[in-house]
Amino acid sequence: MGFTSRALALALLVPGLLAAQCSNSSLADGLTVQTRTGVYTGVIEEENPNTRIFKSIAFAQPPVASRRWLPPAKLANSTTHHTTYHYPPSCPQYVSSATSLWNQYLGEGDMIYNGNQGYSSGLVGEATSEDCLYLAVWTPANATAASKLPVLFFMTGGAFTTGGIDINWQKPTSWVERTQEHIVVTINYRVNIFGWPNARGLQDQNLGIMDQRAALEWVSENIGQFGGDPARIVQWGQSAGSQSADFHSYAYHDKPLVSGYFMQSGTALKSLGFSDYDQTNFTFVAQQFGCDFPCDAQAELECMRQVPFAEISNFVGQYADNGTEPALSFSVVPDERLIFSDYPTRAAAGQIAHRPVIISNCANEYAALITYPVNNLTAGPDPAAVLEGDMTDWMCPTANTTMLRLHQNIPVYRYQNGGQYPNLNPFRWLGAYHASDLPMNFGTYPIQEYLGNSTALEAHVSLAMQDHILAFLQDPWTGPQSLGWEPVNGSTGSGGQVVRFGADGKAVQQVDRMEIDGPCWGIGKYDQFP
Repeated sequence: MGFTSRALALALLVPGLLAAQCSNSSLADGLTVQTRTGVYTGVIEEENPNTRIFKSIAFAQPPVASRRWLPPAKLANSTTHHTTYHYPPSCPQYVSSATSLWNQYLGEGDMIYNGNQGYSSGLVGEATSEDCLYLAVWTPANATAASKLPVLFFMTGGAFTTGGIDINWQKPTSWVERTQEHIVVTINYRVNIFGWPNARGLQDQNLGIMDQRAALEWVSENIGQFGGDPARIVQWGQSAGSQSADFHSYAYHDKPLVSGYFMQSGTALKSLGFSDYDQTNFTFVAQQFGCDFPCDAQAELECMRQVPFAEISNFVGQYADNGTEPALSFSVVPDERLIFSDYPTRAAAGQIAHRPVIISNCANEYAALITYPVNNLTAGPDPAAVLEGDMTDWMCPTANTTMLRLHQNIPVYRYQNGGQYPNLNPFRWLGAYHASDLPMNFGTYPIQEYLGNSTALEAHVSLAMQDHILAFLQDPWTGPQSLGWEPVNGSTGSGGQVVRFGADGKAVQQVDRMEIDGPCWGIGKYDQFP
């Protein structure tokens, strides 16, 4: 039987009580689910009594000791029981203490901007571990294997250097509580030097992408036990997670395991900025720890496996904080197996998953990513520089990604976040900045009220965003059309319509896509797309 709030609170304080109740019983308690890799008992938090959370489920073997810097390995069959009432540690990463917009003003939501490296939870720097390949699952409390609910599979952002499950902005509890119509899964994956080492002694360099795929395979295999429909999984990512979702659509085009993609602020066409073709960065770090084997890549690797992960992470992070030159970078590596150097050619050849997509952006992405204007906070950064960054890194990659898919007759739904609100915008010049739609998607915007009060418009926008995403999740081919949201290739007019949220005091409006994408090709509203 289920727990009362009092019983649940006691179980959280006395873990043995929960384990004892489950060990005797209990797939019938509504909180316990059996998967191929183990039996898991979740929790229900008192403020959201209709949503159960499985906060920490392993999806691969721990990548530790001799498995450091190896691809994720599948878990064996198991009937071991696990309680899942604490979120897992995030993968090794360094959280900068440098002065920034994110840790000066936006950190109360547990988002701390890490210099030019991305952003992560305030908890990430305090609770990291190499044993980090876990995922979390949110479901309606009464979901059963017969429910067949659609599943959002979310991959966090963080510039491929930070990120994790335990980020308050990105916990969908209130969203699942409201709809009772879907499941959300969020994952950890390896980042920075542990996720993309580019080491001479390794065959596989894009371990973070492989972690993401391993998590997706685990979900595809086991989500039915939680009440999910493995035939209706939408792979969703934001920023680096969004780029990753697009990477997957190419790398696994022949077996995507998903019914659609939601790419939120980032595509495969965004420049990788990769330059370490001689694989010198990993070797440089290795030398700092006495692992100096210029003629023996395997000895270098084995030596580095003996170094505590925190020492490696701190060295790389502090090196960046100090602005030391030449800069070190550990991010996705074009290996022509998982990450490709020519996506337009692959798309033209049909080597892309034929699945509907949402592609979205914020209207002023780069304002929160440009060099922090600490000496000019009132006026903010140069608007022209912000616009250039918006076009180069965000808007035009989205426009071009849209065209690649339209040429393959893949439905593309587009939205733009245009809202700004007192509790999310400490400075007017920020506008609808990068990641400002995350608390709107997840319904977590009230946690930022230390900056100001949330508004009725904000609440309406959040609900509208959630409903549009849910309509796509339920049926990526035609579901959004029930809300009047047409794919841009299915709309009348030269470019189709983009849904715009939160701008001009309106929760939802539609604008001509030419208004947003046209400048990327130097054409105006009434011209034709290429």
